[in-house]
Amino acid sequence: MEFDVIIVGGGPAGLSAAIRLRQLAIETGNDEFMVCVVEKGSEFGAHTLSGAVIEPRALNELIPDWKEKGAPLNVPATEDRFYYLNSATRSTKVPDSLIPGPMHNDGNYIVSLGNVVRWLAVQAEELEVMMFPGFPADDILYNDDGSVRGVLTGDMGVAANGEAKPSFEPGYELLAKYTIFAEGSRGHLGKRLISRFDLDKDSDPQHYGIGLKELWEVEPDKHEQGVVMHGLGWPLTETGSTGGWWLYFDENNQVSFGLVADLSYHNPYMSPFDEMQRLKTHPVIKNVLEGGKRISYGARALTKGGLNSLPKFTFPGGVLVGDDAGFLNPAKIKGTHTSMKSGMLAAEAIFEALQAERQHDEVVAYSTMYKESWLYQDNYESRNFSPAIHRMGLFMGGAFTFIEHNLLKGKMPFTLHDNIPDYDQLERANHAYQPTYLKPDGKLVFDKLSSVFISNTNHAEDQPTHLKLTDPTVPISINLPLYAEPARLYCPAGVYEVVKDAEGAKFVINAQNCVHCKTCDIKDPSQNITWVTPEGGGGPNYPNM
Repeated sequence: MEFDVIIVGGGPAGLSAAIRLRQLAIETGNDEFMVCVVEKGSEFGAHTLSGAVIEPRALNELIPDWKEKGAPLNVPATEDRFYYLNSATRSTKVPDSLIPGPMHNDGNYIVSLGNVVRWLAVQAEELEVMMFPGFPADDILYNDDGSVRGVLTGDMGVAANGEAKPSFEPGYELLAKYTIFAEGSRGHLGKRLISRFDLDKDSDPQHYGIGLKELWEVEPDKHEQGVVMHGLGWPLTETGSTGGWWLYFDENNQVSFGLVADLSYHNPYMSPFDEMQRLKTHPVIKNVLEGGKRISYGARALTKGGLNSLPKFTFPGGVLVGDDAGFLNPAKIKGTHTSMKSGMLAAEAIFEALQAERQHDEVVAYSTMYKESWLYQDNYESRNFSPAIHRMGLFMGGAFTFIEHNLLKGKMPFTLHDNIPDYDQLERANHAYQPTYLKPDGKLVFDKLSSVFISNTNHAEDQPTHLKLTDPTVPISINLPLYAEPARLYCPAGVYEVVKDAEGAKFVINAQNCVHCKTCDIKDPSQNITWVTPEGGGGPNYPNM
């Protein structure tokens, strides 16, 4: 099947690119211009997970009449509150005057990003974008000259042993003049493209966090619609880890609660999921959630290295957009507006190339347009945030950030760098502090398996595992003695286990549980795990997340 442009990934970046391409085609009277979006989730928005408070700047540009069109941005942010949790019981509310400027949310909206994506998908369909949910892009197709020619979607109906089942359907070759990769954080094709074209040779190593989210319905007298709460400190400080939490008061008595843990952490016994669970026992959080009902759960990685870690995002025949490249602003803790804008810029550059009857070459205009846009300025002003926190810690890094943003307005005369990859940060297990985690009570504190259940995660059981080990002996022979096999702890879905029996220790992969967060692909200290797409439609089905 041939198209003008193929977009891999139906999140904010991919859908914004699709919408902008069709807008430009309609403006120029080119009704035959064909844009295709392939999305691995069962529907658009099924795999979308974020806090989320979004800055509407890119949406205002893309669809100026979004309010009239019913975009689900219904709750303006009304108040910011920031806390430092000193211990399991004590906290300090930080005065507004000391909160770094990028963390203020005047003019922003509390949303379900999944619902925003579903709405964007409707807008794309109305512009006659060809939409294919449930079709993961499994591989990249190349021309003889090495340029990207398109993608191959995954086969359906393959058994775990690799043989075709009666329901077998081969994947499709989707060919295009240009291909936009918008897979989200740690996209498995984006990762290959960065390596093949050496796109990160002039960049710092990319850095990531794992974001874990629970959606709660709280008691009406505890709900303060529009309030945005953020915080740092306990419990991550007990293991020397960095990150932060949020509580966003959305509509209908719903509250979005979550934790982002930086994947640069050192302690192999640190479990982001269990840190999130004990965080809920702190009075600041507990007073809101206690007596309420947990509705949903999910987790995903976020690309947070910022400008310094941004790879070159153009190559012959295609481009990277959104979290596939890493445009998120870590100081604002926001990536939706940046992802959308990157998709829009890529669309404009590619459409310009197609108007000149070009194809399969490198669309360098995308890089130029980025440098001339507010997106670059947004990234530039926050370029030091992640390196400052990683290298200086919360207090000194926080003070540096305050000076840079509140006093110097993002114009620090030098740039910090963080050149140690996240996977290379773990200390040896025999030197590490082992935190004590809570037993689930089913009211405030939960286990991984019950959490995965309410994420509506499902994969066809009889299919090849999508979690590939380069060397199957590494987890037990290397990771277990050196790092206590951290996969069993950093995975937020109970996918990895070390099981001991009379024959010794075995590494077990429960791929059915995978919520597609990609943390294993990022944090494994031996870089032995590769995440690839499972059969189409597999994974979580997040409602209202």
